Amino acid sequence: MKIVLQNLIIYTAFCITTIFGGYAQVSSSEKEALLDLYNNLDGQSWNQPWKINEPVSNWKGVEVSGNHVVGLNLFRNNLKGQLPESIGKLNKLRYLNLAFNNIDGALPISLTELNHLIVLKLEMNQINGTLPTEIGKLRNLKEFTIFNNFISGAIPESLGKMKNLKILNLSSNKFEGVIPSALGNLTKLESLGLFENGLKGSIPSQIGNLTRLKELVLANNEFNGDIPMEVGQLASLEIFQIQNNKFDSFKSLEQFSSRELLVFDYDMKEDDKIDFKETNFSKSRMADTKFEDDDNE
Repeated sequence: MKIVLQNLIIYTAFCITTIFGGYAQVSSSEKEALLDLYNNLDGQSWNQPWKINEPVSNWKGVEVSGNHVVGLNLFRNNLKGQLPESIGKLNKLRYLNLAFNNIDGALPISLTELNHLIVLKLEMNQINGTLPTEIGKLRNLKEFTIFNNFISGAIPESLGKMKNLKILNLSSNKFEGVIPSALGNLTKLESLGLFENGLKGSIPSQIGNLTRLKELVLANNEFNGDIPMEVGQLASLEIFQIQNNKFDSFKSLEQFSSRELLVFDYDMKEDDKIDFKETNFSKSRMADTKFEDDDNE
């Protein structure tokens, strides 16, 4: 009789798991963090508000795996307000896209605790304050885009610790100071955007370490000095924009012989007679600086 009863209990538990297990559950801590996000960012006014009485796995843009929130895609969803510190409780998050919204205020420090993040997209918001120096703790990050905000202060040296980065776009903010030489440690980087800030000084020679770089956009700043010779080591470069700066000379650009740059923009001076040798500009086009985001679903 005991064996029959035990089997019945096991079978009942199996049925309950089968019926309700289809709804991935998350911890109360993670659910509370999501609700904080929803309330802080005026969730009821979102284009696609969450049905908070349903399981978390049914909430639009929330990806759940292994009973943890691993993805959050709220692209262009009319988010308004400041990110709460409790976002740091989503500590299994790998993908976070909050781009093209109306998020304001400073970034919470707890965001830098999300050390599983691979993609962080915060562009086209109204975020202000400085970029936390702790940002370098996000060692697994491959893509970090925060262009078109109001971020001020210096670019943190700690970015140089994010050695898995392939895409880094800090364009159209209010960054000041110089390009940290530590960015030369990002040897996997393929795209670097620093367009339209208040950056000064010279381009660090360490940029030459970024041999996988395909896109380098430094236009509309206050850079000066000479273009470093090490830029000639960027054999993969396809897009190179340095116009609207205060460079003293472009002579080192002669190293771009035997190249096919798809986009190449600089301010040609009458006394800077550059011999571009075999560089093929027949396929080049003038820069069309615009910002797009394909992750709209």
